[in-house]
Amino acid sequence: MSTKKPFRKGTVSKGELVFDQNFNPLQSKKASKTISLQSWIANTKSKTLECGNYQGGPQASNRKYPLWPPPHYNYMPSGFSSSTKDNFLSTALSSGGLFIQPENASTTLPNHVDMTQDELSEAMDTSSGNDDDDSVEGDDMSENMDMSSGPEAYELSDKETPTKTTGLTKSNVVNVKVEPDLDDGSDSIFSNKAENMVPKVLTLNLNSRAGIDTSSNATSTTPRMSSTPSGRSGPSSHTSAGPSNLNDSVEETFESLKAPIRASSLSSELSPAKSTTPPTLKPLSSGQKLAQNRNAARPKRLRFSDLRARTSIPTNMSSTVLAQQGIHAAYSSRLNPFSLHPDEYKLLRDHICHLHVSAYLNIRNRILRLWVRNPLVSVTAEEAAGCALSSRWLGLAEVAYEWLVRKGYINFGCVEPPDTSNAYVKRYKSKRSKRKTIVVVGAGMSGLGCARQLESLIEHYKEKWTSKGEETPKVILLEGRNRIGGRVYSHPLKDQKTSGVPDQKRSTAELGAHIIIGFDHGNPLNMIIRGQLALHYHALKDNSTLHDIDGHVVDEDRDTMVEKLYNDCLDRASVYRHRVLPPRTVEGDKALIESGRDPNQEGGPSISAVEDNVPSPDTGHDNSTVESVPGGMDKLTGKAHMITGPRKKQPPARAAEGMGWKLSSNVLAYHDLNLDVVAKGSSNPTLGGAMDEAVKQYQFLLDLSPQDMRLLNWHYANLEYANAANVGKLSLGGWDQDAGNEFEGVHAQVIGGYQQVPRGILHFPIKLDLRTRKAVKHVTYDCNKKVATAGTRIVCEDGEVFEADHVVLTTSLGVLKNETIKFEPPLPDWKLGPIRRLGFGILNKLILVYDKPFWDVNQDMFGLLREPEVKDSLDQEDYVANRGRFYFFWNCVKTTGRPVLISLMAGDAAHQAETTSDADLVKEVTFELSKIFSTQEVPEPLETIVTRWGKDRFTRGSYSYVGDTSLPGDYETLAAPVGTLHFAGEATCATHPATVHGAYISGLRAAAEIIDELIGPIEIPNPLVSWPTQVESEAPPTPQKFAPIQRSHAGVASHIESRTPLEPEDAKQARLEAFENEILNSIYEELGLRPSPPGKPGSNPFLLFTTDVWAETKKACDEARIAATGSLDGKASRNEVRARIGQLWRAAPEEMKRPYSEKTESNRRMNEEQAATFEARLASWDEQAMEVRRKYVREHPGVLSKKEEQDMWKALGVFGDLVEAGEERRAKKMSGYADHD
Repeated sequence: MSTKKPFRKGTVSKGELVFDQNFNPLQSKKASKTISLQSWIANTKSKTLECGNYQGGPQASNRKYPLWPPPHYNYMPSGFSSSTKDNFLSTALSSGGLFIQPENASTTLPNHVDMTQDELSEAMDTSSGNDDDDSVEGDDMSENMDMSSGPEAYELSDKETPTKTTGLTKSNVVNVKVEPDLDDGSDSIFSNKAENMVPKVLTLNLNSRAGIDTSSNATSTTPRMSSTPSGRSGPSSHTSAGPSNLNDSVEETFESLKAPIRASSLSSELSPAKSTTPPTLKPLSSGQKLAQNRNAARPKRLRFSDLRARTSIPTNMSSTVLAQQGIHAAYSSRLNPFSLHPDEYKLLRDHICHLHVSAYLNIRNRILRLWVRNPLVSVTAEEAAGCALSSRWLGLAEVAYEWLVRKGYINFGCVEPPDTSNAYVKRYKSKRSKRKTIVVVGAGMSGLGCARQLESLIEHYKEKWTSKGEETPKVILLEGRNRIGGRVYSHPLKDQKTSGVPDQKRSTAELGAHIIIGFDHGNPLNMIIRGQLALHYHALKDNSTLHDIDGHVVDEDRDTMVEKLYNDCLDRASVYRHRVLPPRTVEGDKALIESGRDPNQEGGPSISAVEDNVPSPDTGHDNSTVESVPGGMDKLTGKAHMITGPRKKQPPARAAEGMGWKLSSNVLAYHDLNLDVVAKGSSNPTLGGAMDEAVKQYQFLLDLSPQDMRLLNWHYANLEYANAANVGKLSLGGWDQDAGNEFEGVHAQVIGGYQQVPRGILHFPIKLDLRTRKAVKHVTYDCNKKVATAGTRIVCEDGEVFEADHVVLTTSLGVLKNETIKFEPPLPDWKLGPIRRLGFGILNKLILVYDKPFWDVNQDMFGLLREPEVKDSLDQEDYVANRGRFYFFWNCVKTTGRPVLISLMAGDAAHQAETTSDADLVKEVTFELSKIFSTQEVPEPLETIVTRWGKDRFTRGSYSYVGDTSLPGDYETLAAPVGTLHFAGEATCATHPATVHGAYISGLRAAAEIIDELIGPIEIPNPLVSWPTQVESEAPPTPQKFAPIQRSHAGVASHIESRTPLEPEDAKQARLEAFENEILNSIYEELGLRPSPPGKPGSNPFLLFTTDVWAETKKACDEARIAATGSLDGKASRNEVRARIGQLWRAAPEEMKRPYSEKTESNRRMNEEQAATFEARLASWDEQAMEVRRKYVREHPGVLSKKEEQDMWKALGVFGDLVEAGEERRAKKMSGYADHD
């Protein structure tokens, strides 16, 4: 990477400003090293924004990518068999005559010829190991971690500030965003293919933060302008609005970009496209500016209830499709779309009725949909309010938004928080108030996640402090090492000559965390890695082979049989697990949620009122006949796949026969296994004891060979890898207490190092206040008070003392067990209990770097069976010591760009590695590899690294496990705060312990705890649901509510002609729009969507053919590209695929083309039939809609004045007193009266 420092002075060269890659003005113009803003804009085509021509939410926004790709259209015309097509394609795709590719052909790249590769990589912040400005993260193992070799650590003082920036940086005046080049036919930004996320295009993306749409040259005719608390209108962060032509004036554009760019429109204005200040005017002095600010009119302050409903609802999408996207978004956020989270239940049970839970869940799911579709931009309050279908639900929208933000389900990670500022700081008071301080100890994933989330939440709620004249709290991050990441550590290799990975990626070896365990079903790292940082990653495949002690490959069928036997033993041991009933919650109406409809009744008593009057169900026993049982083993992680199975187990003899085993001659079919002797014979039974007993009893039923025993113990070793401990130390009742929370989808490795993730969290959107080499030795805290008055103190080993109001301790459980940090007062017994009972294990690795690979580079992993201490022994105890020694090898060629193998040391072998010399370990592993690859010479490695995490004083191990003395709830107890002392880390995350994502989730939880302590819990609006009938009996609490109804002596409501002076014009407009939305919602619920005009007749035959054969053709083109370039990452462009399909179509026989032509003709006839009946269907729908509208208005008297009601009918094209005379005329349009002043 280039280390050249950019010039800081600006200049004009040939009438044009000159910038570096970070858009800092340069002194001189160098064509080979710089790029002008004019050239950048002219040559960059944005793929981010998609301008919409309608009002309504994310469809008109830069959330371009759908929630999931549409189903693949695989139409097969009648009369044309699949075999005919397959034969033709296989012949055509394999022949070279149909596809002629010029030798010098290459994929067309964006026109960025003025940028060098060094500058490109610097702009993308992919950092090499020699960057002086990035060495705060360091590249050395801890000085307490023994290793055999590796480059020296790069150290950065606390005063140095990295200069590398990307589009997520707050201080940068222009957003330079890494964009994926999606060319696989999928529209999903979260494609599972690593190559789809390779950052190939740097796009000038001002986003909607500056009110500029860079997606096209056209300007949106109806940008969504949302109400803001400042009383001004601004573009939503998820809506493209404003001018799109940026080429008018480079100088003026640069000036307009100098102001800080915010992520929200809550108190921002559109950046002007042209300067309106005469160039002759002198800038104001600081005194003049201060006076001008004092005299400026302060913006009007609005509440959440003043915002507009329905503005985030796409108008061209059916409610069912919208609901399905919201449901998918909830599943993608670790939430059940059909029931309240236990925390939501506790928050709402006293305020909401059962009926309205469905409305709340609908809103919550729609808000999650906005976030999942584009995690690059924070969801704003305006957008959250716009997810409500009616103004009556705005209270629910406010609670849902606040809960999702505070608990870290949206707006987390490397994204700038929305600007919710409404007040000015009272400067004369701010000097007198002591600024609150929060200290986070540990810069691992939990500490970084907590600090970043705290910064985001403090910014989100900053008015809580600024309105009182206080400064917002500051967050300080302390790290004992000279690097960040904790147990996420990517060690740079000595030789950085890589092959097959992006040029800007450095070659590293993962000494700690290695695998991203599934991107789907709510992994927050999905949003950060793929959605925000756009990091390169390699999707892993379970294509492993197992080698026996002689090096030969184990028979696959035999391996499958033994694995089933192992799973059966695990299943029978699971009978003794602790059964904890799920927490209490409330479900919504599934039919309403799936259709996207809200309840249309006022509701009834609150949930708590109903539950308090109904006897609680018996929670002492779980009478279910099914449970989660191991359904298979994940070789990548060592964890069991849990499936729903019967609680009553099948007799082992019959189960073994079902697996393919042959029973011994003297075995009875009804013979059963009895594990009670182990499970009930000890006060602290272990999983290893129960499984060993099951194996011994199976040996009586089956003739297990020594190879079968080696295979069984290989799976044992893999389970010990998952728990970082010998199975004999795991609790029988609680070892899998997190079962059922596993994430789904592909497992992956980050190319260039997992440590890029903590680096991104540290730096974006602004760098956190990090202090390295600050090892903490003493913490004084207040164990009784929520906010310390005397102050909490943190004393470091170097003598520096930090005073704080709250402390978040993210050190490992191993450090707590070792009592490295002293607490004053000592931790209470209820906290020390789980620290002592929970286990903290060790997993070690041996990294081997070679000059060239001697293994199959397309195989991500392979396994090795180990010999027992007594050769060919059938005694299970003889396998314990050696079964985890070099039992598994990771092939890291595709992630490091170098021939690298990483061997695992699990179970007892991990402890053996702590005391064995490097030379002995390398000698032993080389001997084992030479047996596997006996046909070729296995050389000595060029570089080796041995991890010894047990000796690292900052961790004292690898990750936690459920020890044999552990109690249910120990993880939750360890996570609980003690006064002003809070805890985070993987050992405090009960749902995802021993994982990187679990550590990050715990940081989000700790941040929410502290915010609750600082500003109080989430406030529930009163009333939570504003039902329209309330206007007849209650005075309005806000100007937006309807004025009181005047009644005649007969009790009939009369219209108020003079109501306009009672409410501001903007409140009146909001009231009219809210009522109109309620009418439309009633119409849609009863009649469905208005018939749409028939579209074009449909695709031509060639397009149908293209859709049908695209996948096969693209695969063939990719293979041809790989063969031509010799690169495994070779990939054909869209144009190549289209050209080849064109050749296939021209060469296709007539009988193959005929079905597509017939389908096209059929589509044309069908379209003509629909067009013939369209007018009649439209007229009928309009008449019925008018009847529903008239009925709704009559059922809600007093909402509209007489004049407003007349204006409504006129806007709809109906004249005369329709309501009284009962005339039925077709409306010219369905709505629009609220658009008139």
